[in-house]
Amino acid sequence: MADTRTDNVVVVGLGRFGGAVAESLVNLGHEVLGIDADPRIVQDWSDRLTHVVEADATDTDALRQLAVQDFSRAVVGIGTNLETSVLTVLTLAEAGISEIWAKATSIKHGQILSRVGARHVIFPEAEMGERVAHLITGRMLDYIEFDDGFAIAKVRAPQEAVGRSLADAGLRSKWGVTVVGTKLPGEDFTYARPETVVPPGCILIVAGDTSKVERFAGVTA
Repeated sequence: MADTRTDNVVVVGLGRFGGAVAESLVNLGHEVLGIDADPRIVQDWSDRLTHVVEADATDTDALRQLAVQDFSRAVVGIGTNLETSVLTVLTLAEAGISEIWAKATSIKHGQILSRVGARHVIFPEAEMGERVAHLITGRMLDYIEFDDGFAIAKVRAPQEAVGRSLADAGLRSKWGVTVVGTKLPGEDFTYARPETVVPPGCILIVAGDTSKVERFAGVTA
């Protein structure tokens, strides 16, 4: 199983979140070991994932028999049962899995998960809610915010930049954002250069501090 630790992932809890992650991993070419305690869910996923088993992920012996110790990455999609979520992360960490992504439903839940071994804590509802809020306002066409106050957004090019090169427009010095690329409808994404001229109807992909990206998006609405 030489490639297991680099290419394969354990996903525990195949509900809406865990199932979506597992299916996406398979589509990306990874082998997935799906684990769920509900036999109906296991049956439903049996023909969509590489391996699916019914098991109690808080049981150390059960996980050992499934050879989860041969994996370096795991996703815990359990959110509704706090105790099961925490114990599952703890059991996976004790099995030697170093990279654990875990779903949390509250700040306190996330703090506990981090303390027992989750390297990455995910708040899917909160993160999606914030993203949708930005999109609803019409100020951004797409938006991703990272944990350290850094964001990437897709916005309409402001009128002040249209017809000018990025160097001449000076968006970075004026707004504090970096233009990563440009895109016209129906055309491929183009990496931005200082000499890149912004045509009418262009979309900009910009990155920077969250507050600066949001402020820049306000002038493009």
